[in-house]
Amino acid sequence: MYNAVTQYIQRLKVLWCRLSLPKFRQHQSLWLLFVLSLIVIACSRQLPSNSSLTSGSPPTTDLTIWWDKGYLLEEDEALQQVIRTWEKAHNTHVKLSFYTADEIAQKALRAEQAGNPPDVLFASRAEYPLLVWEGKLADVSEVIEPVKNLYSVSVLRAIRSYNNVEQKRGYYSVPLHQATIHIFYWKDLLQQAGFTPSDIPSEWDAFWDFWKTVQDKLRSQQTFGNYSAIYGLGLPFSVGASDTYYVFEQILEANNVSLLDQRGRLLVDQPEVRAGIVTSLDWYSQLYQQGYVPPDALKWLDPDNNRSFINHEVVMTANPTLSIPNALRQDPDLYLNQLGTLPFPQKPSGQPMRHIVLVRQAMVFATSKHQQAAKDFLAYLIQPEVMETYLQSAGGRYLPVLTKAKRAAFWTDAADPHISSATKLLDAGLTRSFSNVQNPAYSMVLGQNIWGKALDRILIDRLSPDQAANEAIDQIKQIFDQWNQERQEL
Repeated sequence: MYNAVTQYIQRLKVLWCRLSLPKFRQHQSLWLLFVLSLIVIACSRQLPSNSSLTSGSPPTTDLTIWWDKGYLLEEDEALQQVIRTWEKAHNTHVKLSFYTADEIAQKALRAEQAGNPPDVLFASRAEYPLLVWEGKLADVSEVIEPVKNLYSVSVLRAIRSYNNVEQKRGYYSVPLHQATIHIFYWKDLLQQAGFTPSDIPSEWDAFWDFWKTVQDKLRSQQTFGNYSAIYGLGLPFSVGASDTYYVFEQILEANNVSLLDQRGRLLVDQPEVRAGIVTSLDWYSQLYQQGYVPPDALKWLDPDNNRSFINHEVVMTANPTLSIPNALRQDPDLYLNQLGTLPFPQKPSGQPMRHIVLVRQAMVFATSKHQQAAKDFLAYLIQPEVMETYLQSAGGRYLPVLTKAKRAAFWTDAADPHISSATKLLDAGLTRSFSNVQNPAYSMVLGQNIWGKALDRILIDRLSPDQAANEAIDQIKQIFDQWNQERQEL
């Protein structure tokens, strides 16, 4: 009964998201009001996020899995189907729990410290390189080695880390999929402002100025509706959103700012690196100060830019997954005709942009009670046919880590403009990993959202970009100094 009620409420919430689109706002019939009232009631009475696939099974389960909760019900259902199939084949019971990205990583760490971690964890915010260094993850080389040929060199590099406790480098996580930052925009709003997608520039300054012009034009007209509250740029600026540091790291890349060298050593004391940080903070904060970003972007959590965009409150937004197209897939007109997907523009220098890629990974804790079962499940999940079915059933929010030869045609089908564009971007090869692959200490820089804090200091506390950069650099150096001290003590 609990699971049935949970799924019913989830479906109502998905329907609410779809009904909130402008296309549906025009319908005011009594039956719609009735449905909406049910949805509001359902949304106000949310049930806990964790659920079990073992209803009716003995209280003790053989395998515990914690997983990031999807943005849409289809994502969770796709994983549940994979697990049901594996359960039957292996005669093993699984207790699956979904948690939001904001809570799962810290919850898992507390469980690990208490000696009762999940057997398998997938958390997009988990600091994998740091956990490996501290010896908290199990070696999963037996899962990776038989299928190494399925992955590119960059993917293998992203999951190969050094364990300081065991004094060795190895595979301590299993790659599931990857993501990079895309820009999404509304073609219909461009049309209202008198533009077409072909008018969008590819040069850095002209690109960002274009969205400002679109906002100005929409706000100046009343013919097609009231656009007085619309914003050209739906960009995150909060400490609470990981999207903030995703976007800002991409801006640092645009300005050719390298914070670490190839050996993972800090470069923030170099004058050109510090100048690049100041320039990046100044440029990004001005977008907000000039009034082209919603004021509440200072408080956004990760889903909020999606919500503002889907509700046509902003013309464009940047997002590190394809969750926005995935949410609109059920409406062919919105998906195919109104939504646009773009890569970032050229760098200010005129060079092609190099996009930052995050390889999403699952892991097994070193103190897991059922390590072998956990590895068996992950070995099953990453089989190409299983992973393809899972990712496609989840709507294509994430892109596969498989090499081109092992991927399905689904990912390059030009009939799907969003998935094929994202795949093309990755296949172009102009990508790099986050800096925590070079040094686990940088995981703490990301985890503490140092860039979000610096932006808050500028926009809320009125510090200059120069002052905020100095604070951010000092904080980064403190993190690395503490890291290096702990390494020496070990």
